[in-house]
Amino acid sequence: MKHIFGLIGWTAAGVLTASTALAELVVFDWAGYEDPEFYASYTAKHGAGPTFAFFGDEEEAFQKLRAGFKADLAHPCSQSVVKWREAGLLEPLDTSKIAEWDSVIEGFRDMPGFSDGGQQYVLPLDWGATAMTYRTDLVTEEESSSLQSFADPKWQGRISIGDNVDDAYALGFLAIGVTDWTTATDEQFKAASDFLRKVHKNVRAYWQDGATLAQLMASGEVALAWAWNETTAQMQAEGHPVEMKRDTQEGSSTWVCGYVKLKGGEGSEEEMYDFLNAWLEPRTAEYIVSAWGYGHSNGVAMNAIDTETLQATGFDDLDRYKANTLWQAPVPSALREKMIAEFERIKAGF
Repeated sequence: MKHIFGLIGWTAAGVLTASTALAELVVFDWAGYEDPEFYASYTAKHGAGPTFAFFGDEEEAFQKLRAGFKADLAHPCSQSVVKWREAGLLEPLDTSKIAEWDSVIEGFRDMPGFSDGGQQYVLPLDWGATAMTYRTDLVTEEESSSLQSFADPKWQGRISIGDNVDDAYALGFLAIGVTDWTTATDEQFKAASDFLRKVHKNVRAYWQDGATLAQLMASGEVALAWAWNETTAQMQAEGHPVEMKRDTQEGSSTWVCGYVKLKGGEGSEEEMYDFLNAWLEPRTAEYIVSAWGYGHSNGVAMNAIDTETLQATGFDDLDRYKANTLWQAPVPSALREKMIAEFERIKAGF
């Protein structure tokens, strides 16, 4: 959800760059997704990329949209889509205008919450993991075998997890043995929160973007992180001794994100579908796998990527990728609100 290349564009405060000032389409996104390699054919057709505004996490984006922020497309993930739709923020997509729609992996296309009443509200695009990511020269094989290491006092001041309620509680629930948070009890929620309080004592920083985390790990300030695929992909490309371990004793978390059409958007609908179609092209799929370390929803395009690249990123077997993971599915509204409130308390030291 989530990348560190090309961070020129809108800041979190919403400052428009000169290069996109004339764009009609406004995309509300994670920092880094303005990377032009994702929508090359859109730029070729329209002469410039769309306008981007960034959010730090989906709850921040949700609150801004409810407060009246205007955009045409946004990029939420699986656990947030139902909440956004029920709040009246979304309009259905016209899948007849999405050229590669039939190539979208069926398991992603038909995910619970992505459609409602026969209408499609999400175009799933990127997917991957949140998992233990560590400096192999600082963390032993035994220490990297369990998520309990995040709470080990040995790592005081050497841990980083995302400033993201969903990823944080994915770690908390996994650490106590819960892989389906949609059925979590009050007792399990308390146990997950208690684990995150232990982790908080070790946290050097709650990272908000991949670039910040990469800098902390490159310097050695952070030895152990709960991170997305991109951190490992980028740091390995730069020669740093960093690995992602999805097969800890407790497992890892998986997610799918995609674009949604926002109600009240004022941009060109033609440009919106040009942008979505550019994202679904095979060259975009190849790029997101090889440069970012994420999977792509275009199954036909994924199957065309060379076997060595797919094996290196773990995307050669979807079932194996999802094995022993906590799937970030939508949770009941009451539980999600408790997660949001409690995570803020934990970060504040309470």
